[in-house]
Amino acid sequence: MTATVAATAKRRTVAVAERRTKRGAGWYTSQAACLVISVGMFALPVIYLAVQSVKPYTTFLRDPTGLPSVVSGANFSQAWTQGGFGRQMVNSSVYAVVPGIITLILGVFLAFPISRGYFRHSNALYGFFVFSGFLPGGLIPLFVEAQALHLYNSMLGYLIMTSLAGAGFFFFVGYIKGIPRELDEAAAMDGCGYIRFILQIIVPQMKPALATFGIFGFIGSWNNLILPLVMLSDSKLWPVTRGLYSFFGEYSQNWPLIAAGTLIVAGPVIVVFAILQRYLVEGVAGGAMAGSRGVSQPTMDAEQ
Repeated sequence: MTATVAATAKRRTVAVAERRTKRGAGWYTSQAACLVISVGMFALPVIYLAVQSVKPYTTFLRDPTGLPSVVSGANFSQAWTQGGFGRQMVNSSVYAVVPGIITLILGVFLAFPISRGYFRHSNALYGFFVFSGFLPGGLIPLFVEAQALHLYNSMLGYLIMTSLAGAGFFFFVGYIKGIPRELDEAAAMDGCGYIRFILQIIVPQMKPALATFGIFGFIGSWNNLILPLVMLSDSKLWPVTRGLYSFFGEYSQNWPLIAAGTLIVAGPVIVVFAILQRYLVEGVAGGAMAGSRGVSQPTMDAEQ
């Protein structure tokens, strides 16, 4: 009887192990399929650009899709010089970094009291800000307003128009909800000022959320083309995307040169993403999960 029970248990164990092995094999197969599809959709175009960018123009005309017989970096230097990307890189850096920093600072200072419930009707105010993020931007009213306020065709005016985005507000509120309230009380008892408390205590604990929104904000500002097309007519103020658009129209037949210019424009975005990508998943997951809850109300002790 004991031998029969042991044999039955062994068979069950083997069956469970086989099912787990098949399930694991199926999981790895699906992951491999997803990886292949992702590489095909996203990596192959970049690889194609990289291959064409090192081809001489005559080689490209003979074989547009083949590997280069001679590798040359002349297209990059030629694109950099003829496209004027040096000055435009500086402009794009200013347009991407300055609004990002201002938006991060304003977002944190606004998200903290709302996440703590220090305002009356904090839930309603929070819902209003979240809802406003889904509204489309009015380009024509913005253009009319820029002309009326003398912000059109001005670097300062462009920075003002792009420095008031609140897309990171949702992430910031969610992250601050996870920071213990005891820190607020301890800072108040120690005489820590509000600005110092935000900058030295809250901000260091929000690095994943700040890095996440920093990545999204930088990429969005760097890749912005429509707003510079409308708001900046002076070529000295153009960002690199606007310069690439003009460069493409001038050298539309020289695809190796266009490929080199495209990789030059995409380079800073790739570098920023590579540096900050380790914060991306943690920031999105933490901010989204906490942000889905309502704004908590302050306790009686905190109100007193």
